[in-house]
Amino acid sequence: DPKTVGPVDIVLFAVKLWDTEKAAELARPLVGPATRVITFQNGVDSVQRIAPILGTEQTIGGVTYIATTIAAPGVISHTSAFAKIRFGRADKAADDKLNTFVAAGKTAKLDIDISSDIVRERWEKFIFLTAMAGSTAALRSPIGPIAADPETRAFFRQLMDEATAVGRAEGVNIDQAYIEERFKFIQGTVEPGMKASLAHDLERGNRLELDWLAGKVRELGRAHNIATPASDAVYIVLKLHRAGN
Repeated sequence: DPKTVGPVDIVLFAVKLWDTEKAAELARPLVGPATRVITFQNGVDSVQRIAPILGTEQTIGGVTYIATTIAAPGVISHTSAFAKIRFGRADKAADDKLNTFVAAGKTAKLDIDISSDIVRERWEKFIFLTAMAGSTAALRSPIGPIAADPETRAFFRQLMDEATAVGRAEGVNIDQAYIEERFKFIQGTVEPGMKASLAHDLERGNRLELDWLAGKVRELGRAHNIATPASDAVYIVLKLHRAGN
């Protein structure tokens, strides 16, 4: 119960996207004027959703890069060679609280640092994640076979391109070199058995973060008059499963 803890220095906010507002309300007792709440959630809108509840100054965007799965109840299996944490203020201002947290993390041998542009970095992760989640869930396949087949590989690329287009329409400076590097990543570096958490949730009959991934690309595409046929296909294929069993 957060009320038994009181204000803290750092809150790591990592709930599923549908629980964002509820969890933020529950977290209120943890948050004082000097607290930093770092959201490591998927999607691109969690900062905007949390800040009105816990404070603009306190809410910080973050990203993690790691592949895991629930191997058994209470057991998390870390399946990737990488495990990286990045976060920062949207205004890029220096923040002593965040710097102190980074220093503590580095002492603990974590791959942790302040992002030079967290808004761009969150969008870059979103672009890759929407493609990974959309393809592995909709096609019911790990990434290896998807990357190996020309048509499904092209489908993955189209999902990335659609998310990139809406991100740029939102005013985010997305580097095309990043898109090309991520596309090469799935064809060589990535573990071929890797699936997005949305695909694992689908297999388990759990609720899906669909509305905040492919659904968000669709929403922004409509707002900016950008066609999103691949994202539309993912959403339609999965929409009847998004509430889980």
